[in-house]
Amino acid sequence: MEFRYLGRSGLKISAITYGNWITHGSQVEADVATACVKAALDAGISSFDTADVYANGAAEEVLGRALAGERRESLEIFTKVYWPVGPKGHNDTGLSRKHIMEGIDGSLRRLGLDHVDLYQAHRYDVETPLEETIRAFADVVRAGKALYIGVSEWTADQLRAGQHLAKEAGISLISNQPQYSALWRVIEEKVIPTSQELGISQIVFSPVAQGVLSGKYLPGAALPAGSRATDSKGGANFIRDHLNDEKMTAVQRLVPIAEEAGLTLPQLAVAWVLQNSNVASAIIGASRPEQVAENVKAVGVNLSLDTLTAIDDLLEDVAVRDHTRTAADAPHTRPA
Repeated sequence: MEFRYLGRSGLKISAITYGNWITHGSQVEADVATACVKAALDAGISSFDTADVYANGAAEEVLGRALAGERRESLEIFTKVYWPVGPKGHNDTGLSRKHIMEGIDGSLRRLGLDHVDLYQAHRYDVETPLEETIRAFADVVRAGKALYIGVSEWTADQLRAGQHLAKEAGISLISNQPQYSALWRVIEEKVIPTSQELGISQIVFSPVAQGVLSGKYLPGAALPAGSRATDSKGGANFIRDHLNDEKMTAVQRLVPIAEEAGLTLPQLAVAWVLQNSNVASAIIGASRPEQVAENVKAVGVNLSLDTLTAIDDLLEDVAVRDHTRTAADAPHTRPA
């Protein structure tokens, strides 16, 4: 395993982070989820990402039980706050001081921990003053309930404003968690240059584009049984935008490139995001333990300039690069 510094901090995290979005407490049974976590540990993964909203708290509980008994100092555990949780009352959402303070306590209780290594704003809250949000996060750090603060899917301007206030409050934002893959490159134009300037790293999710870059979805063919695209519990909603024949055809053209590099298509996809120097870690999920071991093989791979250029050329017409999508796809009101 390779370990990289997170932002302009002294914290190192594994180049692969195991994430339990959708799967734990929802898509797979608890015993399979635990087996996947154990496979991640066996593969050298030390960083684990979850959120209070995943399966309405159940994902945090599953992860906490799966990691119980492991040496805490050897792990980096991340969680997030923002989306509606619990009974979804009027204050059970957003980044108000009330919700952040109650949110961290709830997450720690479900995880069975006294602190998390990274506490992240799961989105930007347009209805709460940013000063209130940052001061609450600073108090969470001072209380010892989180060691570091990060965000997820913030725009370049939001990162700049947040980092300015964080510095005034005596903390720093050290990470952003955006979607990023060879098919979804919206952070490259604005977010990554701004992050590099501010000392913020990316912990990217969906490096395999919800599974589309695995090559298992074929143009004109039926959706594979048991795949995310057939998951009625939420997975199908997230992959829908990637499932068109043009994208699936382009992905199939990557097969010779992957074979020449000695990689599978999923390994090529993960290796591709790890080539970006601003990416500290790529989040992978798994519904089977063997998927973890396979994805970890992407670590340490150095793709040549010719290979990167060939990937760019093949995906040029289907990759999304519009930097405005970060703001356009964000909540414009606090979710109820």
